[in-house]
Amino acid sequence: MAIEQVQNLPQQYVTDLGADYGKQLAGLTSIPLDTARLAPQVAAQDPLQTQAYNLAGQGVGAYQPYLTQQAAYSGPQAYQGFQSPYQQDVIDATLSEFDKQTQAGLTGIGQNAAMSGNLGGGREGVMRANYMSDQDANRAFIQSKLLQQGFNQSNLNAQTAFNQQGQLGQNVQDFGTADINQLGRLGGLQQIQSQAVLDAQREGNRLEAFEPYERLGTYGSGVASLFSGNAPFGNQSTVTPNPTPLQTALGTGLVLSEIFGGNKGQNQASTNARNAALG
Repeated sequence: MAIEQVQNLPQQYVTDLGADYGKQLAGLTSIPLDTARLAPQVAAQDPLQTQAYNLAGQGVGAYQPYLTQQAAYSGPQAYQGFQSPYQQDVIDATLSEFDKQTQAGLTGIGQNAAMSGNLGGGREGVMRANYMSDQDANRAFIQSKLLQQGFNQSNLNAQTAFNQQGQLGQNVQDFGTADINQLGRLGGLQQIQSQAVLDAQREGNRLEAFEPYERLGTYGSGVASLFSGNAPFGNQSTVTPNPTPLQTALGTGLVLSEIFGGNKGQNQASTNARNAALG
């Protein structure tokens, strides 16, 4: 007995498309990608960033000269560099005028003594001694006061210079830092822009490199859908295999037995044997 097998075969154009897709896939994948064009790139340091870096290196210790000069304006002798060159002249002139007034006072004592008839006497001597003692004390007080005023002013000037040098050093540091920060920010913006350009170029290279693969992928998806959905449109082919010798022999024996009226047992045995062979 013949056995029928039914196969759903794709349309010929679908088969042709599948073969064409296989050829294109093999050809495309045999070409290596230029990975260098797809590798990530880092934007180089912007010239402004380089300038900021160099300034930062040059600025290290830029305050040192001011610190050294500031140290000269400290300590117990710092005021000496700020004494006025006219201070001694002022002292000398003041004391000279004081001495003149002292001398005038002595002259007055002598005149008074002469008028009272005590000129050259002991009373005049006592008056002169007391007067000179007072004047000497006054003279020393005036001199010390002038010296103290000069010292205070010199010391104040030294302190002012000390503070100014410190402020100058701080200003140099602050201004240098401000320049470095500003250059760094501007250079950073430029570097970001350069990085964006590199990334855009890399993305463009990627799209260009993978466009054939994406196009072929779309093509392959379409071919696959035709293969998976071709049953309603395909050709049906019936294949009938030739019976084996055993099947032929059993079949012939069964027919003869039935024609010549063999007994039931034999017929049943033949039927079972045939079914077993066919099964």
